[in-house]
Amino acid sequence: MMASTSIRINQGLYEQARQDALLEHRSISGQIEFWARVGRAALDNPDLPVSFVAESLASLAEPRDHPTPFVPRSARQ
Repeated sequence: MMASTSIRINQGLYEQARQDALLEHRSISGQIEFWARVGRAALDNPDLPVSFVAESLASLAEPRDHPTPFVPRSARQ
């Protein structure tokens, strides 16, 4: 089990995380953690597009026994 810590965030950011979490099938805290990982990876790899970083991290988080085909965000409806 992972330890948790409570933090205060802007209500607008919370609402955006809630909306994105629904779309991405994550918890709100999972969405914020994903954003934090994307931000950290983007800062560590400034030559890579942020969309590539985000899609790569999402792919790494997928269970390997249920892979889904790659569809770029630009091609999604």
